Amino acid sequence: MPSPQQARAQASAITSGKTAPEVEAAPTSQLRELFDGPRLSPGQRRIAQYLIEHITEAAFLSITELADRVGVSQPSVTRFAGAVGFSGYPALRERLQSIALKALAGGPGEPDRANELQAAVDAELANLENLRRDFADPDRVIHIGRELSRSTPLTVLGLRIAESLAEYFGYAARRIHPDVRLVTRGGSVAYDALLQSREAGGSWVLAFAMPRHSHETLQAVRVAHRVGLKVALITDLALGPLADEADVTFATGTGSRLVFDSYAAPNVMAAALLQAMTDADPERTQARLEKYEQVSDQHQFFVRD
Repeated sequence: MPSPQQARAQASAITSGKTAPEVEAAPTSQLRELFDGPRLSPGQRRIAQYLIEHITEAAFLSITELADRVGVSQPSVTRFAGAVGFSGYPALRERLQSIALKALAGGPGEPDRANELQAAVDAELANLENLRRDFADPDRVIHIGRELSRSTPLTVLGLRIAESLAEYFGYAARRIHPDVRLVTRGGSVAYDALLQSREAGGSWVLAFAMPRHSHETLQAVRVAHRVGLKVALITDLALGPLADEADVTFATGTGSRLVFDSYAAPNVMAAALLQAMTDADPERTQARLEKYEQVSDQHQFFVRD
C-alpha cells in the first residue's frame, strides 16, 4: 500500500491543457503578459509597474496625469506605448480601459470592514486567486518541472529573505530527485556552488527572489548564465532586472500588509513545480518515495499519529 505522500503524488498529477478556458486571466496577469515581451528601459518598467498596481484608476488617466503620477515625461509615456506594441498612448489607454472595466464589473461587492490581520489575509487570497487564474493553462509549469527534473544536479538558490522558500523547495525536492544542491549564501560561495553544479552536469537553477531584491541574487543569476546554467525564477514581479536575466519567470504576488511580507502564492507556486517534477518521472518518484519511507520507518523519523 502506498504511503500518504505517494498516494498524493499519484492522485495530484497535473493535466496538460487549459482546464478552465472560460475563466479570463486576472487583470494583473493580462498586464504582465502585455508588458513582459519587450525589453523595457528602467523608466518604462516604472510605468508598467504603476499600471499593474493601479490599473482601475490608471487606465482613465490622461497622458499628462500618468506621467506626473509615475514621475516621467510625457514623451516617455508615448515611447512606452510604442515599446509594448501600440500606435500611441490613446490606443494603449483603450486597451487598459477594457481590462479595467472588466475588473470593475467582475469585482466583489463592498467588503465588510476588516482589521489589519483580516486585510492581510484578504490580500493573500487575492494573490492566490490571481495564481489560480494563471494555472488555467498549466503547460508552462509542466514544461519547467520536466526541465528541473532532468537537471542533475539541480541547484536551488535563495538568498536573504528568500532562503526559507529555497529551503522548503530543496527539502521536498530531495525526496524525488537524486541530487539537489541548495545555495543560500551569496558572493564567491554562490559562484563556487554554481560552477560546481554546471561542471557536474547540471543544466538548471531554480531561484527565489522576494522583496527587497538583493544585488547578491542578481549577481548569482548572472553568474549562473555565465557558467552555462539556465534560470527559472519565482519572484513577485514579471518586470525588472531579475526577470530580465531569467530564462523563465513565474511572477506571484506577495502579502505586504504587515510589517514583514507573507508568501502564500510563492509557496503554492513552488509546490506546483514540485508536483510537475514528480509527474515528469513517476517511476523515479515512486522508487525514491518508497525508499524514503523505508528509511524513515527504520530510524523512526516521525511520530506516529
